[in-house]
Amino acid sequence: MLGKRRSFGAYGTPGKAFAGGMRDALASPVFVLAASYVGFGALVRSSEFSLGAALFSSAFGFALPGQIVAIELMALGASLLSIAAAVALTNLRLFPMTVALMPHISTPGTPRWKYYAASHFVAVTAWLAGMSRCPTLPSEERLAYFVGFGASVWGAMQLFTLIGYTAVSGMPPSLALGLVFLMPLYFIMMLSADFRQRAKAISMVLGAACGPPLHLVSPEWGLLLTGVIAGGAAFAIDRALLRRAGEAAGD
Repeated sequence: MLGKRRSFGAYGTPGKAFAGGMRDALASPVFVLAASYVGFGALVRSSEFSLGAALFSSAFGFALPGQIVAIELMALGASLLSIAAAVALTNLRLFPMTVALMPHISTPGTPRWKYYAASHFVAVTAWLAGMSRCPTLPSEERLAYFVGFGASVWGAMQLFTLIGYTAVSGMPPSLALGLVFLMPLYFIMMLSADFRQRAKAISMVLGAACGPPLHLVSPEWGLLLTGVIAGGAAFAIDRALLRRAGEAAGD
């Protein structure tokens, strides 16, 4: 019995890990994201789109930057192909995020369809929680924890989209966008809490330095270039410092 308990680790069973993910999600992450999705719901209404469009976007898009891009381009009358291309480029970051997360939630013998289903919940909030919490859990609990966290956030955002669309009438578009931008501030605070990892600290500092000038040079590609340049440089610097420390220890 003791050996079995150790194999499950922190929660005891995958079911309890799922419940633990739900509890973690329904704390501060949901309430910060709530303001952003209330703003999104109000933004969709002010753009004169239907409630169904708002809920469909939050249910199947579930990545706020791409959702905002889609609504703004639809309001401008852009073609379906242009909207699809813009949303795909905006959400392209989710692909490497998913690749990075999968080793931390995979368990031998788990059907692949469960990973495909879980990948829908890969947005920045759930990804950050999965990357920080899942490695501390035994493999049997990791997928359950991530799904519990991600599904709870996903479900709550449908509710807050509905609230933003139906209950917040007359909200100016500028205020709705202001609520949306609370979410990046929350992400910055979450990342800043893990500055013990040198590569993360370097990448955030370089990103903050590179982001504004690159946006001025190219508003369309500035964010992507910032991520590639700052992330690549941080990785190279961290590897060089590790190599130098290893050589010094060898001497």
